[in-house]
Amino acid sequence: MAYFARGNDKVNQLLNKSIKLIFNYFLAPLLFILLSWSLYRQIVHQQDLPERWAHIRNSWSDPVFWIIFFLMFLNWGIESLKWKISLRPLENLSFANAFRSVLSGCSITMLTPNRIGEYGGRILYLKEENRLTAISVNILGSISQLMVTLLLGTIALVVLKESSLSVMPAIREATPWMIGNVLLLIGLCSFLFLLLIYFKVDSVVHLVARLPYSEKVVKHLHVLAGFERKLLLRIFILSFLRYMIFILQYVLMLNVMDVHINTADCFLLIAVFYLVMAIAPTAGFVELPIRALASVQIFGLFSNNILGIQAAAMAIWMINLVVPAIIGSILIFGIKILKEK
Repeated sequence: MAYFARGNDKVNQLLNKSIKLIFNYFLAPLLFILLSWSLYRQIVHQQDLPERWAHIRNSWSDPVFWIIFFLMFLNWGIESLKWKISLRPLENLSFANAFRSVLSGCSITMLTPNRIGEYGGRILYLKEENRLTAISVNILGSISQLMVTLLLGTIALVVLKESSLSVMPAIREATPWMIGNVLLLIGLCSFLFLLLIYFKVDSVVHLVARLPYSEKVVKHLHVLAGFERKLLLRIFILSFLRYMIFILQYVLMLNVMDVHINTADCFLLIAVFYLVMAIAPTAGFVELPIRALASVQIFGLFSNNILGIQAAAMAIWMINLVVPAIIGSILIFGIKILKEK
């Protein structure tokens, strides 16, 4: 028996080493190549690419551009803190590993629809026995971020439709009544639905537990039942801070690209822009064209600098998504999926 046990141990060790070699020397490089090819395809197929790139390159001499770049690290730092706090009931992850985990998620999410690949990237830094359970924790954090986007985007849309701000005439002339109201209805209903799920997540877990054949699912959701309102509120506040950084980055970038819109109006327009991007189905590998189109449709109502609007959308996309994704794909090279006991 001891002989067969030793034989099984050797087989397991060889299997573990084989999996590590396959991942580190095949899958990780393949991910980096796919990501690079996807980004290249998105960028080279943009209209007026030389003019946009020249616009972005000229902005490098502006100190505000580098403030925007620094805000990217602050943005993902807050998301890493949110991830660390969310995982506390499950696993005590260091801030450094939480930061690496978040960036690794960025690399995979660029290749998947609606960024669902983020989950697969983040859990790589967790203990093997906690990875599936951590997916539910990550989904809860994503819900909190989406709630902020839906809430502030809906409020901005209401203000634009009902107030006497300078944007009002352009909104009435350029936005069909039906589109504006449908967007408002979707945003409001989605927010209320997610609000109920988020702050009643323990009740949702208990409800799922009553369903037949739900044992395998519930065992990975049980951690959510222990999330207290105080913890949920902290996660929501961190999501709000991230959102405000997104807004600030875009306001500054539009000014750097000589797209001059009143600050109050600009805040509302960016909130509506992020609302549209949250509702519209997208995939990371084709997100840039959709961003460019949406930004021109929204900001183009109040500025004739279409090239500047497109350059701002491209620059924000590259700073907030492409740079972290490239860093994350490089970090994945060094991950060991199976750790030695």
